[in-house]
Amino acid sequence: MVLRRGDSGPAVAAVRVTLASLGLIPPDPGATPEQAEFDEATDGAVRAFQQHRGLLVDGLVGPATTRALNDARWTLGDRTLSYTLSAPMTGDDVIALQTRLLEMGYDTGRPDGVFGPATDRSVREYQRNRGLPEDGVFGPETLRDLTRIGRMVTGGRPVYLREYQVVRQAGPRLRGKRIVIDPAHGANDPGWVEGNVRAADLCFDIARRLEARMTATGMSTFLTRGAHQNPSAEDRAHIANDLDADLLISLHIDGTPSPLAAGLATFHFGTDAGNTSTMGESLAELVQRELVARTRMTDCRVHHRPWDVLRMTRMPAVQIELGYLSNPQDRANLIREDFRNTMADGILVAVKRLYLDGRDDPHTGTFTFSDLMEQERRVHGL
Repeated sequence: MVLRRGDSGPAVAAVRVTLASLGLIPPDPGATPEQAEFDEATDGAVRAFQQHRGLLVDGLVGPATTRALNDARWTLGDRTLSYTLSAPMTGDDVIALQTRLLEMGYDTGRPDGVFGPATDRSVREYQRNRGLPEDGVFGPETLRDLTRIGRMVTGGRPVYLREYQVVRQAGPRLRGKRIVIDPAHGANDPGWVEGNVRAADLCFDIARRLEARMTATGMSTFLTRGAHQNPSAEDRAHIANDLDADLLISLHIDGTPSPLAAGLATFHFGTDAGNTSTMGESLAELVQRELVARTRMTDCRVHHRPWDVLRMTRMPAVQIELGYLSNPQDRANLIREDFRNTMADGILVAVKRLYLDGRDDPHTGTFTFSDLMEQERRVHGL
């Protein structure tokens, strides 16, 4: 169910209660659930919440916004946390716990707000080290002990240190790397449509071009969907995790009622609280610089977002917004086959640069596909 302005009833009342608890609207203790209205103030509060959480700002309370509202209700210590296989607990309190454990040197993986197996192992390890009952339950006793302990990891963000080591140990060659390419939309979701041009089709086309180039270098590549499929963001992340991919690259094309919006932007996982995938950020910056240099499109820069496809992946991941179909110039570029080839080349070179780590690194926008293939042949002694 999707709630919007003009709706009323108990479901709206639950949304208003959560918004009030977050300080976004004043509480309304006199109203019954049946009297609750999705009015202008509620609409504004929902949009403010969506903006703060990095969600699509549309004023609609659908599955993603509902989940984010539920997660935002919790702060660390509000409830007992534990791992449940059938329905893992989620919330901002889980993110706070994961971040705290990471700062102390425990490997919970990326702070994603999901109390999964890695968080369970870290809680048990902490309890064992501290002489507490090793049950994996984060309750009052473990919370009291945790608040008395100082930070143990210094010299950089723990997740960054682990991600950095994984990428460096992988070496500069591309052969053998496992890359998941995620073309947005699909099936009954065409994305933005302008005339007979659909964002879903263009994203899939660029994904196939990128797949062909990566395969030619010896990488193992996987698409998250076929031409007529549309997995959820959670399913797309699970595909990458199940494949134990080295990177996930998600491809999107935008649209907006204003024809003035234009340009390229690249996103990596991150929150306003400072949790981030730093290698994802490094890849995002490389992709953005490479594509802007090659396409001369408007530079809308690199940003962090807690979107599910970025948050729920265990490897560095980026989401690339490849332009606006609603903008005449962007659209004219995107429908050109040679332009889509240029985009695929730029993304591939950005991936190569991530693994080069500055070694033998040509200037941005000058590294061609032929250059890259020659460098790969040299690495392999061919």
